[in-house]
Amino acid sequence: MKHLLLFFFAICLLPNLAQSKFEWPVIPLPNQYQLKSGSFLLSSKTQVFFTSRKLENSYDNLNVYLKQQLGFNLSRSNDSTQANCVVLQLRSASLQSAEAYTLNITANKILIQGDTSGIFYGIQTLKQLINADTKSQIQLPCLSIQDQPRFTWRGMHLDVCRHFFPTSFIKRYIDFLAMYKMNTFHWHLTEDQGWRIEIKKYPNLTKVGAFRKGSMVGKYSDSKFDTLNYGGYYTQEEVKEIVAYAQARQITVVPEIEMPGHSQAAISAYPWLSCSGKAQDVAKGWGVFEDVFCSKDSTYHFLTDVLDEVMALFPGKYIHIGGDECPKTRWKTCTQCQALIQREHLKDEHALQSYFITRIEKYVNAKGKQIIGWDEILEGGLAPNAAVMSWRGEDGGIAAAKQNHKVVMSPGSHCYFDHYQASPGDEPLAIGGFTPLEKVYAYNPIPKSLNAQEAQYIMGAQANVWTEYILNEKHVEYMSMPRMAALAEVLWTNVENKNEANFLKRLQKHFALLDKMQVNYAKGIYQVNYKVRNDVKGNDVYLELLANPYLGEIRFTRDGSDPRMESEKYTAPIALTGNIQIKAALFQDGKIKSRILVRNFDNNKATNKNLIFTKEPSKYYNAGHFVMVNGESASLPRMNDQWLGWSGDDMEVVLDLKQVEQMQQIEIGFLKEELNWIYLPREVQVFVSQDGKLYTPVGHLASAEIVDERHAIFKLAPTKARYIKVLAKNKGKIVAGMPGAGEDAWLFCDEIKVK
Repeated sequence: MKHLLLFFFAICLLPNLAQSKFEWPVIPLPNQYQLKSGSFLLSSKTQVFFTSRKLENSYDNLNVYLKQQLGFNLSRSNDSTQANCVVLQLRSASLQSAEAYTLNITANKILIQGDTSGIFYGIQTLKQLINADTKSQIQLPCLSIQDQPRFTWRGMHLDVCRHFFPTSFIKRYIDFLAMYKMNTFHWHLTEDQGWRIEIKKYPNLTKVGAFRKGSMVGKYSDSKFDTLNYGGYYTQEEVKEIVAYAQARQITVVPEIEMPGHSQAAISAYPWLSCSGKAQDVAKGWGVFEDVFCSKDSTYHFLTDVLDEVMALFPGKYIHIGGDECPKTRWKTCTQCQALIQREHLKDEHALQSYFITRIEKYVNAKGKQIIGWDEILEGGLAPNAAVMSWRGEDGGIAAAKQNHKVVMSPGSHCYFDHYQASPGDEPLAIGGFTPLEKVYAYNPIPKSLNAQEAQYIMGAQANVWTEYILNEKHVEYMSMPRMAALAEVLWTNVENKNEANFLKRLQKHFALLDKMQVNYAKGIYQVNYKVRNDVKGNDVYLELLANPYLGEIRFTRDGSDPRMESEKYTAPIALTGNIQIKAALFQDGKIKSRILVRNFDNNKATNKNLIFTKEPSKYYNAGHFVMVNGESASLPRMNDQWLGWSGDDMEVVLDLKQVEQMQQIEIGFLKEELNWIYLPREVQVFVSQDGKLYTPVGHLASAEIVDERHAIFKLAPTKARYIKVLAKNKGKIVAGMPGAGEDAWLFCDEIKVK
């Protein structure tokens, strides 16, 4: 009790007590700290002392920030003992990690100790302690921090191929990473839709490959294109400038040069790189394309030439070589590829991809570098020294770690920042998926299935910002901020020190800094979310409204009117009866903070009834059987927890209404997202039965007959039945020319309604 009382008065807090109570807007949360009494007055009279030239970048970084936020710079001092001084002192022998730092603030001095990177990170913490609203001076709390990161790879990715961004924004993006102590910038530089890096030996890569004759507009399924010439690229001098800018902020730039797939822009510049040798344009649409690098000597010479220039520009250890989504269609009919398969005694085209990656790896290794690639490089056999970036869930990363390969976790479920982060109906158009801030914060890059030795191969994680639907810099900011802050805390702060409620408190205060920086960040943390719950013992269905209680209170209406502060306060799940529309919003200090959540519920004869599947949905898309009978059609665009999904398999399910009912209509909801390999069923058949043994067919629809590409609706003559069987046949293998060609199609279902 004594320590708790001292804590509440901010006196002598021990570092292992109530870490969640640290409420200064510092992100990521320091791992060890001790709050003390007193404060340090930071003003234009404060000076900075350091002796090593290695620290000049850190000093400049602090001054640029102070000039922007407080309007003044700090001059240098020759005396480390003078009062009101910031002292930067190179690494203390007691610190174990190169990225560790200590920050001690007393009434007279701020002392930051560490290696070069550690001191830089200490300054980032100091900068966030500064009140962004103060313009002349600020009182900083006396404290002691001893801190170091949990993971060595703390990354953010940016795709500049689908949409291009100038060097000024790349620097701004790097500044965001630096603020959150991220240390890796994954720069996706080549794609089907554009080659973005100058290669002097092959000028057509940028002269031709950096520009396309139009771009996809709107949703992928709409297949609409403009005719505007679009493109751009970075000269080698600009690349050097970006790399140096990142290095000064303790960030390593990892370039990605895609191979053997996603290479249409390069092939447009030099058609002989493909199997056919035919001329073609830079891709205008998104997705996966069948023309890939041909596995022949001239292609390997080209790629090694390209990599020579790339490796000279990027001093970091890793070169990302892509390796993902490479169709094998062209290789199967290419005489040169087939001859190589025979000559090298390869099993098939998957083994040819492994040969391709391994051959490139040997060359990169000979130059003193390592390759890293997406988890498809596991297929056919993993190259001996390759690191794996696991994006298709965690399975690839787990498999690589068990083979003693380094891994960066980047699963789409938690680390794809091109996904929606709040209710899709209120958000800018995105590629799909649902990855709210809370889900990012809850992520742990160490899978439970790995033992302690295997877990050592997990270097960390990164988030990916793919830009098919992200057209400009402000949109990049919106999609990445503040989810970047959440991931930063995942990667820096030890699991036992994390606390979501405390993070949200700090984040709200941190927003003042983002406002001062004019960052177009998303405010999805204030959005009211929901879950539909059921009472398995009866027929009752409930709506649970979700928002962090530290952010405000929820007010809602049942009659479709907009909620106000005077509306009913949410205190318990809402019983859903009949057809009802609920509107809800978050209020803080009497003012609405969120967009209004609107949900419609259609209680019908199938609601909350039993489902029996012949084959259970995939573990990746199985939010529970209830989502198909909860009275709510899933939102579009897709939120994964509203759908059940099958990969390559048919969906066969029996619905038990518990008693014989009369019905006139059966409706089943499906999803079409061909960019994400999700297809409507080839056909849907419906059967009914009164005893569960003898079934009578009552309807059949082909794919083209599904209403508005979503609902299979069967109109019946008045029919009595207790059991309804639905058979939806999977599309099967994805056809050539489509994303995921040759792979199993997904079938997604969301709701069965009986009326």
